[in-house]
Amino acid sequence: MKVPYRRVVMRTLTFWTLTLTAGWVIAESNRVTFPTALDQLVHYATVKRGQSTEHMLTSQAAIDAVKKGQPVPNGTHVVLVDYRDAKVFRYFVMEKGSNWGADYEPKRRTHDWQFQAFKPDRTINLSENSARCQSCHQSQETEQYLYTLNDLRQSK
Repeated sequence: MKVPYRRVVMRTLTFWTLTLTAGWVIAESNRVTFPTALDQLVHYATVKRGQSTEHMLTSQAAIDAVKKGQPVPNGTHVVLVDYRDAKVFRYFVMEKGSNWGADYEPKRRTHDWQFQAFKPDRTINLSENSARCQSCHQSQETEQYLYTLNDLRQSK
């Protein structure tokens, strides 16, 4: 039986729409934005893991608050820049906003922090699962959900 061209095109489009939609399930939508002024953030720590060199960046306001024993302010971005072979491989961004924790069920919250992965071109990386970031950072509740809080306290 000969299938009309239009039906083949529609089936193909439907397949790709379902495929792309299924891919989006991995990366949940959230409120995290890529920092518009990345070059104005302060480098406060470097972590080496195998072939990866990670530079940690945040705002001076966040550093000042932590040094005073205050919470990291809303609107703060904490950026992990992952370098491989001296080139940016990816970015991981934590951003804190007022009442952002309410976007998730209580057992999944990291106070008001949300997480997103970005590609080197700074577009959202749809293959990364931000729920995994939340899960890991939940263990740092006493450290404002940051693995590098002590680095912030000690930064210049």
